[in-house]
Amino acid sequence: MSWIIGVDVGGTFTDFFAYNEKVGTSRFWKRPSTPFNPAEAIIEGLFELSKAHDVPLTEVTRLCHGSTVATNALIQRTGADVSLVTTKGFRDVLEIARQTRPIVNDMQQDQPDPLVPRERRLEVAERVLSDGTVRSPVDQNDLQTVIKAIKASGTPAVAVCFLFSYLRPDHEEEVGRAIREALPGVSVSLSSEVQPEFREFERFTTTVVNAYLQPKLEHYISTLLDNVTQVLPNALVGINQSSGGLMSLDTARSFPVRMALSGPAAGIVGAVEISKESNRPNVITIDIGGTSADVALIRDHAVELSHGRDVDGFPIRLPMIDITTVGAGGGSIAWFDVDGFFKVGPQSAGAVPGPACYKRGGTLPTVSDANLVLGRLSDALLNGTMTLDRTLAEQAIRTVAEPMGKTIEETALGILEIMTVNMVRAIRTLSVERGHDPRDFTLMPFGGAGALHARDVAVALGMKEVLVPFAPGIVCAQGLTDAPLQENYMVTSLFDCSAETAGRLATEIEALTKQALEWFERENTLAERRLVIYSADVRFRGQNFELGIEVARRVGNAPVEIASVDVILERFYEAHERSYGFANRQAPVEIVNCRAIASASLGVPRPPRDEASGTRRPKAPAHRDVFYEKAKPVRTPVFNRADLHAGDVIDGPAIIDQFDATTVIYPGDIARVDAHRNILIEIGSAQ
Repeated sequence: MSWIIGVDVGGTFTDFFAYNEKVGTSRFWKRPSTPFNPAEAIIEGLFELSKAHDVPLTEVTRLCHGSTVATNALIQRTGADVSLVTTKGFRDVLEIARQTRPIVNDMQQDQPDPLVPRERRLEVAERVLSDGTVRSPVDQNDLQTVIKAIKASGTPAVAVCFLFSYLRPDHEEEVGRAIREALPGVSVSLSSEVQPEFREFERFTTTVVNAYLQPKLEHYISTLLDNVTQVLPNALVGINQSSGGLMSLDTARSFPVRMALSGPAAGIVGAVEISKESNRPNVITIDIGGTSADVALIRDHAVELSHGRDVDGFPIRLPMIDITTVGAGGGSIAWFDVDGFFKVGPQSAGAVPGPACYKRGGTLPTVSDANLVLGRLSDALLNGTMTLDRTLAEQAIRTVAEPMGKTIEETALGILEIMTVNMVRAIRTLSVERGHDPRDFTLMPFGGAGALHARDVAVALGMKEVLVPFAPGIVCAQGLTDAPLQENYMVTSLFDCSAETAGRLATEIEALTKQALEWFERENTLAERRLVIYSADVRFRGQNFELGIEVARRVGNAPVEIASVDVILERFYEAHERSYGFANRQAPVEIVNCRAIASASLGVPRPPRDEASGTRRPKAPAHRDVFYEKAKPVRTPVFNRADLHAGDVIDGPAIIDQFDATTVIYPGDIARVDAHRNILIEIGSAQ
């Protein structure tokens, strides 16, 4: 038993990364996704990977899986009908929300309709007070009336959300048991289990989203497990969470809301490891696939977790890697809006029918068609197993070029310029608007199309260096094998952050440690691979939102190391200044929530360094005409990534083709291959 496989299901391609623990070798595979049944691409891809690279499927010990099924269910509104059971008088919390508009200056755009219509929001007379004491027990007559209403509605999922259940979950548990006993086929989500945290609206929406996804994800996970069990009889299966760690199938079934950003989060985990390899602590990543581009910021080899964000308009209060997504990918469609403006995306041709050049029936012009017409993209992908048709690409782009009176090449360059603007806007949101200067960062592109567009994005942001991973199209799949097993714990506990309350913090950390240790034992993790990071949500008294501050950590079996109150306060002041530009060091500070992230590494090492034997300028085996910034072709050397070695230097212009991606090096730029065979591109000073 020696193989670990990571598989990431994207909108256009499904990616595989296989690592042999015994000999330290890795293998890659990539195949078109099957949107109507994502499990089909996984199973077929496993067989193809095994045949192409001699990977015995009986020797696979773990399958690490990242998926966009939950994300797509939210975006496309294909989840289950849900009933909500709540405290009497609070059925409209979902609709009242925060009484804010999605876009402050847009008087026309409304909040999205709640996932539960009012007629399915049911009330039970019960009440827990803010100190956790019971004012009124659950009214049994109301409970029976609610159960009858759920049965009559035929909804397959129920969310139970009572006031202050994060302090005292008894009432939710009582109602949950009654519903499960009366309606055994119905999925029940309790807010005290999904996210036991204060703020009713965010807790309610998170629980409702969990219930909304549960039937669909239960079917997907069960189907996948049945198929995987037959193909990989000796493998454990882990599902990636939005926080960048793996969870068990049972946890994924119970809490599918944790998969809202499952696939993109895996790529960031892999990117952090690559940043360490290349000694680039500050990196902005851009993962460009077939449908979207996901942007994240890595600072000091670490990525920030957000404990609350919107996913397609629905607030989810759970730990998530801070990622910004924009509808800009290889399949993004070029089109004219009703006012005649030329736009690209967010609509995508996806995997079916795909871009016109894919020869699967697509006729609309896409970004991939533009790259092919400009010579940047090869007409043979996946080592020649997938061929592209330039004629079909030209026909598609002609449909938008002729109305503008432009040539096909001019239009293709325009498509890529608009694509660049869309991605730059997303990066500025995550960097400039949060006090980070992108010129202080290295741009790391990955995904199948990342290295095609990275240079344009870097120049637009004033960045001087681009870091292209060794296998950019497989970074998300590889990141899944880098990801640790992970579980998150938290408790709402409001108290002042002062020397007098240091004992209170220690008490909360002790309780969180007990939960983490019990989880480590259940998962049979090795002691030396265990890590617990504790944080507190801290704010100035009177503020409405908090900043997450690390307060302690536990490595292996060592004792917990808790920071002093002075250190915690200084970390908070620094974070507040970074986020808001000031910090009032005389104002009282309070802690709202205490959190613990328990993780256990799978022990998969990164590939070894390949020390350079000297500086070499390799000779290109082929050339092709490529359009760069003007509608005039440049005869360009074309290299195969597999032929490049550590220490190689390539002067632009150049194209580097490989199995899973294409890298574009502009005239005047210089590319160097580092010891891990990543490519560092230095953007020419003339640009």
